[in-house]
Amino acid sequence: MLHVVPPGSNPPRQAPERVAFDRAELSAILTVYGRFVAAGEWRDYGIDMLREVAVFSIFRRSAEQPIYRVEKRPKLSQKQGQYSVIGMDGRILKRGQDLRQVLRVFDAKLIRVVEG
Repeated sequence: MLHVVPPGSNPPRQAPERVAFDRAELSAILTVYGRFVAAGEWRDYGIDMLREVAVFSIFRRSAEQPIYRVEKRPKLSQKQGQYSVIGMDGRILKRGQDLRQVLRVFDAKLIRVVEG
């Protein structure tokens, strides 16, 4: 059945849209995540999809605060870049337009884990 909105009335409110990671973005993030899980460094993750940001939180243990957050903020795509990696202390470790390039911030950390 077609719902017709009478002139002068407000259309029904829709749920606010949420920012989400697409399949390719999640694949890139989970590839990095899997390497650190295999190295014994990371143990859990969480995904939040909010109105302005999607967040992939990485935990050393599930009961802790996240040690890293990978964020996608489409509103920043024309400025600093929509992707960023944020440390536990809130510092932005890397930001940019290309998610794979931003995730390379973890490469040096993985090398230290394997060597150590």
